[in-house]
Amino acid sequence: MEYLVLGFFTGLSLILAIGAQNIFVIEQGLKKQYVFLVCLVCSLSDLLLIFSGILLFHFFHQYFNLFVELVLNISLIIFLIYFIYSKIKFFKINVNFNSEFKDSSSSEILLRTLGFTYLNAHVYSDTVFFLGNFSKNFLFDEKIYFGVGASIASFTFFFLLGYLSAYFSKYAKSEKTWKYINIFIIGFMSLLAIYIVKETVYFL
Repeated sequence: MEYLVLGFFTGLSLILAIGAQNIFVIEQGLKKQYVFLVCLVCSLSDLLLIFSGILLFHFFHQYFNLFVELVLNISLIIFLIYFIYSKIKFFKINVNFNSEFKDSSSSEILLRTLGFTYLNAHVYSDTVFFLGNFSKNFLFDEKIYFGVGASIASFTFFFLLGYLSAYFSKYAKSEKTWKYINIFIIGFMSLLAIYIVKETVYFL
C-alpha cells in the first residue's frame, strides 16, 4: 500500500505542472467540448508510458552493473535538479490561457490531444525515464503498486482538471493557484532528490 501511495504522490508531482497539455485540457473543460475524450486519452497515455518505463527498467535491470546503477542515479539527480529549477523559473513566467474558443470535430480534438501528449519530450522523461528509473530497485509487486498509484494520479488529475475547470475557471486560470501548486512540487521533489542522493552515496 505504501508503494501505491508513493506512486500516487510521485506521479501527481510530475503531472501537476502548467504546460501546453494541461492548458489544453483546461480550455476543453472551459468550453465543455469533448472533455471525456481528452481526459481519457491523456490518462490512458500516461498509464501506457508509466508501465512502459517500469517494465523496461525491470526486464533490463539484470544487465545493470554498479557503474550503470551509479550513472542512472546521477542522471536521475540531474533530472530532478533541472525539474526543480524549471519549477522555480515558473514564478517569472506569465501564463497565457486562450479565451477565444472555436468548435472542433472529435477527430481534430483527438489528434490535438495525441499531439500534446506524445510530441512533448517531457512526457517521456517524466514517465518512462523518471518513474521507471526511480522504481528500478523495487520488488516486482512493489513496482506494480507504484505504477498503479502513478496511473491513478493521472486519471484523477486529468478528469478533475477537465470537468472542474469550468466550475472553478477563475482558479484553474489563475497563475497564483499554479504557483502554490509549484511550491508543493518543489518541496516533494526536493525530498525525492535527497532520498536518491542518499541511495547514490550508498553505491560509492
